Formats: sequence, structure tokens, C-alpha cells
Amino acid sequence: MATDHTDVWPELPLDEWRDTCTTLQLWTQVVGKIRLAQASMMNHWWQVPLYVTCRGLTTSPIPYGMRTFQIDFDFIDHHVAIRTSDGAIEAFPLRPCSVAAFYGEMMERLRALGLMIHIWTRPVEIPDPIPFDQDGKHDAYDRDYAHRHWRILVQADRIFTAFRSRFIGKVSPVHFFWGSFDLAVTRFSGRPAPRHPGAPNVADCVTQEAYSHEVSSCGFWPGGAGFKRAAFYSYAYPQPPGFSEAPVQPSNAFYSHKLGEFVLPYDDVRQSDAPDEMLLAFLQSTYDAAATLAHWDRAALERRTFD
Repeated sequence: MATDHTDVWPELPLDEWRDTCTTLQLWTQVVGKIRLAQASMMNHWWQVPLYVTCRGLTTSPIPYGMRTFQIDFDFIDHHVAIRTSDGAIEAFPLRPCSVAAFYGEMMERLRALGLMIHIWTRPVEIPDPIPFDQDGKHDAYDRDYAHRHWRILVQADRIFTAFRSRFIGKVSPVHFFWGSFDLAVTRFSGRPAPRHPGAPNVADCVTQEAYSHEVSSCGFWPGGAGFKRAAFYSYAYPQPPGFSEAPVQPSNAFYSHKLGEFVLPYDDVRQSDAPDEMLLAFLQSTYDAAATLAHWDRAALERRTFD
């Protein structure tokens, strides 16, 4: 019988918090676009994601003239705070409210701190986007499920960071992409990739920059249109021949032809006797398949030993 790990790997049935998930994704897009508006461009758009903290998600410091500021979501006390490098702070509670109301509150608090920032208000990477300032439709916030989602991000961030440490080539931070609403880490072969063909609801310039070089990428996603439950995933771009048929671990992981990536359902991890070991086996074996089939220079890119 499996050991109970629900204290650190809670249930996250998408149907139970779908409305909150959608609203929270849009709130993170408001905050992410503030960072996008101010941060200098970095390769693969690494200047725009959020990062997991011991209380929620953060932008990390954002430049504004000679000052910096950061925006933090707190999913323990359920508020969002804006802090500046000169000691000022503005905060407001996370509660059921429309995206338009959240956007308005955020921009008002920025102005109160002397941060005059303008963003493009159209959401990205979702179908039928409604501009933030016009969105009175999405207004759900379930504190319990927002907290559960963050607790899973904490565990995923911990395991992804351990997996990241096994690679000495170019590798991304473990970061949270607010467009696709997933936590991810990406390894690079060092070789240029063919021009990316694009993706639905994403500008070509975004995908072409993100996938300018060969990658093996993995992450956690709470679910949505492509896969209606929380899952860990792993994919390669460009996908080498034979990748979809490669043997990976654990045995309940599978290749989704619809998504074009390997999938390990989150519930299988949380119900396992050894969630950490199961997830690491998935990350390592799917990377092994990508790197071996694509003929990466593994001896130069990987640590000789790892825990």
C-alpha cells in the first residue's frame, strides 16, 4: 500500500478549482506583463517568468530608473505585495474579484509607489482573450486550492532544482511561465534549432526566441484544454526520430501524441511510495531519450556523478 504523502503532495483535481485556476492565471499575467514592460530582454524570454518562494510566487527585483521593485503573491496569508528598494510597500488581499478589479487595484498601487508603468492588457496563450481592464467574467479565488497549487509548485521546484544540478551545460532557471501557467526547467544542447513553426495563441517571435536552440524541457502543469488533470511533462525540440517510442520511467508515464510530449500524471506521483524518486526517474529517463536520440555531447554537458 502506498505511503500517504498528502501533507506535501495535496490533491489538485482540475474540475474542483478550474475557475480559480483560470482567474489566477490571468492575475499572474497582469503581474508578469509588468515585469515584461520593465525588464531588459534576455535570451529565451528568461526576463519574464515568476519564481517560487517559501510563501508564493515572485517577480524578483524589477528595474525602474535607479530604483527596483518586486511583486510577490503570498498564498499563505493570501495577499499580493509590491515592495520597492527604498523601503515602500503597497499590498492588497487576494480574494474573489474580477480580473478587471485586480488589474485596476494593481495599477493604482503601482502609481501610489511612483511607478508609472503601462502594459499591453491583452492576455496571451489562451483562446478568446479578454483585455484585463474589461474582464469582469473571471473572478473566482478559492484560497484552499490556490494554496494547494503553490504547495505542489514548492515540491516540483525542489525536485526540478535537484535535476537541474546534474547538468553543466546551458540550462534555464526553474521558473514559472505565466502565459502557459506552468513551472519549467530547460536544458540546451548548445546547437541551433530549426525555426519553430509557432504555437496557438502565441506570437511567432515568442516561440522562435524560446526555441532558437535545441532543448530538452520538463515541467509541471495543473491541467487545461490539452490534458484535463495535473501532470508533469517532458518534451524535446526538435523532436528526434524515435523519441515518442523511447522507453521511459516509470511504467505509467506515456507519450501523448496530442500534446507531443511525455506525460506523468500528478496523481501517480502523489500516490507513490517514493514521489521524489518517481519524478526524478521520469525527468532523467525522458532527458536520456532526447539527448541520446539527438546525439547531444553528453560527456561534455553532464556531471559525472549525481545523488
